[in-house]
Amino acid sequence: MNLFKRYLGRKAALPAPFGAEWTAAEEGSGNTGSRKMFLRRFRKHKLAVAGVAVLGALIVCAILAPIIAPYSPTAMTDEFGAAPSWKHLLGTDPVGRDQLSRLIYGARVSLSVGIGSMLIASVIGTVLGLVSGYFGRWVDNVIMRVTDMFMSFPYIMLILVVASIVGPGLTNIILILGFLGWPAVARLVRGSVLAVKQTDYVKASVALGYRTPRILFRHVLPNTVAPILIFATSGVAGAILDEAALSFLGLGVQPPDASWGNMLASAQTLTVLTSQPWLWVPPGVLMIAGVLSINFIGDALRDALDPRNNK
Repeated sequence: MNLFKRYLGRKAALPAPFGAEWTAAEEGSGNTGSRKMFLRRFRKHKLAVAGVAVLGALIVCAILAPIIAPYSPTAMTDEFGAAPSWKHLLGTDPVGRDQLSRLIYGARVSLSVGIGSMLIASVIGTVLGLVSGYFGRWVDNVIMRVTDMFMSFPYIMLILVVASIVGPGLTNIILILGFLGWPAVARLVRGSVLAVKQTDYVKASVALGYRTPRILFRHVLPNTVAPILIFATSGVAGAILDEAALSFLGLGVQPPDASWGNMLASAQTLTVLTSQPWLWVPPGVLMIAGVLSINFIGDALRDALDPRNNK
């Protein structure tokens, strides 16, 4: 029994794609060595490092929006559709609201939707994936058939239908994207659990009589975090684009609240596209920069956490 406990106390190397090399690094030189290895691999991706800087700047702007925004995003002036000037650096929209202020507050909306919806999807998908992969049999069949049912519908059409039923708004969009985004996470976690549960230290946990929640959340879940983290980065970028699409179609964040999507909605006429580029170019550029930054970070995380990467 003591030998089992001593064996269980060590982090066993995993046969799964993620975890084995990190486990060896932790056993050899501790967590410090693992962090150094991770940072060294991550820094090799110059675009990801630049993406961290861009994303960090967007997060700071979103948090400090009331301080750094020159005007309230809903305050209207008598300058309707004015071109950029020293008074309004990015001009004003057709009803006289400062574009720079709305752009800064729009970052808060986009990041809230991306992070908030992905957190909800990750929690639901992780729990269902753990349960499905660990217990198997009829539990696995039920959860996977429900997952297949959700994934059989066109994703964007399902979002549009649900959004039209529950109505627009920031909270509703976060909940919709979160509750409809869990199937991919559940499948990912299930696949990792199927490999992890065959390892000796999980079998030793069962032999020692540990409770199932402890086995799942203390021994199985930590070894599925890496693929979840990598998938979540792309999920955040996708949620930002989904919010922009819904707001552009009038089913997302509603004016006078600012979001990059409803700012782009003002560019639906040829006149605006050709003669008022300050209404659509800044939100479009920031959206592209934010999404690309998140995707670059996700690519770097994938390479940095891949145990097959020996560089």
